[in-house]
Amino acid sequence: MSEEKEIGTVMSYYTNISVAAIRLTGALKINDQVRIKGNTTDFTQKIASLQINRKEVKSAKKGDEIGIKVVDRVRPNDRVYLVK
Repeated sequence: MSEEKEIGTVMSYYTNISVAAIRLTGALKINDQVRIKGNTTDFTQKIASLQINRKEVKSAKKGDEIGIKVVDRVRPNDRVYLVK
């Protein structure tokens, strides 16, 4: 069974570009596997791109506000988990 650690919260979702804005409480990097879970949200995906202030970055740390491309709709306050 995979282990999950909460690393952030969705702040907003941009429908037209399928991007989630997330406030991190843990570290995240390209190729990490994440699970986004909420009342009506629950999916897992690999991080293919990561942005801070619209600039591509390889990794982000606790306290950063990031944008990631998501495969499905997410909602504010959905939780983001790192899947080990």
